[in-house]
Amino acid sequence: MNSHDNPLMIIEEARKVLKIEAEGIQSLIERVDHDFEEMVKRIYRSPGRLIVSGIGKSGIVGRKIVATLNSTGTRSLFLHPVEAMHGDLGQVGPDDIFLALSYSGETDELNILLPSIRRMGCTIIAFTGQPKGSTLAQSSDIIINVSVPKEACPLGLAPTTSTTAMLAMGDALAVVLLNKHHFNASDFKKIHPGGHLGQRLSGRIGDIMLTGQQIPTVSMGTQMIDAIRGIDEGGLGAILVTSKDLRLAGIITDGDIRRMLVNKTNVDNYLADEIMTPKPQSIRPETPAYDALYLMESSQITVLPVVDENGKIQGVVHLHNILGKGQFRFSPEKPE
Repeated sequence: MNSHDNPLMIIEEARKVLKIEAEGIQSLIERVDHDFEEMVKRIYRSPGRLIVSGIGKSGIVGRKIVATLNSTGTRSLFLHPVEAMHGDLGQVGPDDIFLALSYSGETDELNILLPSIRRMGCTIIAFTGQPKGSTLAQSSDIIINVSVPKEACPLGLAPTTSTTAMLAMGDALAVVLLNKHHFNASDFKKIHPGGHLGQRLSGRIGDIMLTGQQIPTVSMGTQMIDAIRGIDEGGLGAILVTSKDLRLAGIITDGDIRRMLVNKTNVDNYLADEIMTPKPQSIRPETPAYDALYLMESSQITVLPVVDENGKIQGVVHLHNILGKGQFRFSPEKPE
C-alpha cells in the first residue's frame, strides 16, 4: 500500500500542514509594529477608499480582505492589476489609499501600476514577503512584512503558508479598523440585511425572548440555596429576582455565585435580595435585537431581563437566543 494511502499518514500530513501554517501566522505577531500602526492611522483618516490590488493567489486573498473590510465598516474596492492597465485605474482617486499584495514583491502586472498610483498622490502600502530590496517595497510608503518561515507545500511552490499569513494580516487590519470606527451590531445589520445573522438581528426581542415557565425567577426573601437551584435548573447562568408585585428587582448570575465561593461566604446565611445586583440592565419587548446585542456587548453581559413600561417581567433573553436559533442552554459550569 502506498504510504500516502495510509490513514495515519493522511492525518499526520494534514496536521503537519496546519502546524506549519500556524507557525507562519505566529511569526507575524512580533512584526505588528509602528508600520502597522501608521497604516491603520492613514486608512482611518483617509476620506477616500482603500484600494486593494493583487494577482493570482494574492488577488484572491485581496478580494477576501476587501469583503471583510466592507462588511465591517471600511470602504474598500478590489482592483485587478490587468484591468487597471486597461482603464479601471480611473476608479482610483487622490484621496484613496492603495494596498498592493505581492509576496515576491516582483509581480510585473502590479508594479507597472505603481508610478501611476504615485502620480495620483495616493499612499502606497505593501503586503510583501520581501520587505527589503523588492520593487514593490522600494515603491511603497509603508511596508508590512508578511514573510513566513516556509510554505506548507512540500515542493515550496504552491502559495500556502504565505497566502494564509497575508490573509491573517488583512483580518488584523480589518478588526483594528472595526474597533476604531466603533462598528457595532446595529451597523452590521444596516449593511447585512440578508443572511442568517442579519435576519435574526432585524427582529425584535419579543419574538425571540424566553417567556412563561422558561423564565428563571425567585422572589425577594428567597434563601440563596434555592436561588442557586433555580440558576442550575434554568440553564441560562442567571436568575431574575422579583418584588411582591412581580416587578424586576434584581438579577443573580453565575459570577455572583463564584464570588461568594471565592470569599468563602456561607450561602445558607443569605437571601437572594442580599446578593443580587439591584436594578439591572433591562430591555423592552419591542427593542430591536441588534440594539439588545449592542447593549450586551458594551456592558459585557450575556443575559437581559425583558420588562414592560411598568417594570414587570415579560421575558428574558440570552446572548445565544440572539446569535443562535433560540435553543441554546447555558452550562452552569461556565462563566456568564
